[in-house]
Order: sequence, then C-alpha cells, then structure tokens
Amino acid sequence: MNTSRRVIKAVIPAAGLGTRFLPATKAMPKEMLPVVDQPAIQYVVAEASRAGLTDMLMITGRNKRALEDHFDRVPFIESTLEAKGDMEKLRRVQEATELGEIHYIRQRDPKGLGHAVLCAKQHVGNEPFAVLLGDDLIDERDELLSVMIDVQEKTGGSVIALMEVDPEQISAYGCADVTAVDGADYVTVNGLVEKPAVEDAPSNLAVIGRYVLHPRVFSVLEETAPGRGGEIQLTDALETLAVAEGEGSGVHAVIFRGRRYDTGDKLSYIQAVISLAADRSDIGPGLVPWLKDFVAGL
Repeated sequence: MNTSRRVIKAVIPAAGLGTRFLPATKAMPKEMLPVVDQPAIQYVVAEASRAGLTDMLMITGRNKRALEDHFDRVPFIESTLEAKGDMEKLRRVQEATELGEIHYIRQRDPKGLGHAVLCAKQHVGNEPFAVLLGDDLIDERDELLSVMIDVQEKTGGSVIALMEVDPEQISAYGCADVTAVDGADYVTVNGLVEKPAVEDAPSNLAVIGRYVLHPRVFSVLEETAPGRGGEIQLTDALETLAVAEGEGSGVHAVIFRGRRYDTGDKLSYIQAVISLAADRSDIGPGLVPWLKDFVAGL
C-alpha cells in the first residue's frame, strides 16, 4: 500500500439520528443545529480544510439532504445579496461552498462508526485518511488534526486523539491504555476498550472524535464482528491494529488539552454556543457583560 504522501482525504460520519435533541431534530439533521450563526457541521469541515484536507467524504443517512444543500451554491441568494451590496453576508454564505470538494454516500444501515468508516473504502483507496466525527467541535484556536497528520507520517500506522476526563465519566467513552514515547509529542497505544466499567478502565484517557487512519483499517473492519450495542466498533478494529505486525500496524495517540465541545450533548452544545459567541468581536462585547450580570443574579 502506498502511504507515503500527505493525507488529503477526510471522512466525516454524519448519519446519526440525533435523538438526544428531539424534537428539534425531528425534521432537521443534528449536524445542522446552529452554533452561533453557522451549523455545527461547518466547523468540522472548516477544520479539515485548515489542515489541508481537500477531498472530503460525508457519510449520511435518511433526512440528511440539508447537509448537501448547505455546502452547495445558491445562486439566487448570492445574486440577491450582491445586488443589495451586502458583501460581508455574501462572503459568509460563499464560505461554506469553498471549503473543499465534498462527496456524499449513504450509510444505509445504522451498524456503527466502524461500519460508517468502512463505507468510505472505495473512495479512500490505499492511502491514509482522516476521520472527523460531526458531533465533535474543536476550537479553531487549538491545533489537533494537523499534529495528528504529522504523527501519522512519522509512525506510519494509525493515530487517535485522546483527552483526559473525570475517571467517573470514562464509561461514556472509548478508553486507551498508553505508554509514553521518549522525546515525542505522542504516545503508543497498547490497547483500547469501548465504554469500560469505571473499575475496569485502564486510564482516564478518552478517545475523542478525530482519527488519522492507515488504509489497513478497512481489511480489519471487514473482519470485525459486531461489538458493544450490536454495532461494528472502530475501537475494536484499532485494538486489533494496536497489537498487529507489518505495514499499517501500530496505533499512536495525541493527547489533546485544548477546547473541545460535544455538540451532540445538550449541555456541551450550549457551552459551545456561549464560548464561541463570547469570543466574537461582533457579539462578545454585548454578551459577556450580560452573562456576568445573569450569573451574579442566580
């Protein structure tokens, strides 16, 4: 397999039902919920674009047509804004269509994240690729994906992102057993467990939704039996690769200590909206004083 060139392909699984946000997601994809004034999914696509990923495949499902529409051109809106001289709003509308080449494929059966990644096999081919979960929003001020790509180039295997969490919360995540690498900004992954019981967790390092994978993961996924929840778990395939030998074997991790929001969780979603809005020059000066007064009055 040829894995020598820079990663340029991204796979973005976005087929989930978003049941935690019902009834808001009854007729609208959860990825289209606005974070300030743009949908959550646009932050993810923009992150991929900033990391140099120009070829993106979005894994969608039923009722996800709005995702395709959002990243498509809308000539009527653009011409209307141009005629009105509203060039700043025109720039914001066109921004989404200029982030890269985006392709779409449906995950017809909800068989888990591992199956969603496997749906990308034909598009990705025999080269390393990134996976960005549509629910995870990484603050653009914090570097993660480009660092992971660099580590993949150095190590030749697969790379995951980890984040320290409260040990009592680890059962909500995939969990990693790791060993430090002398002088390196990454660690070696010895094993992975999907949503372990608190007492069985090997660490408090949780897997978050960024991966840079060697294409060997596809052949492993094809042989991976359904795991927790009856789904094909990407964690199980990476567990296999972590202890495998030969080309494409081995899993390393970058431990992320920046700002990350789970926009599939109600509390974290609200925190993302407030945090990003507070940092905006057009909203922050009015929002922050109001927030201080609001909190003082509680």
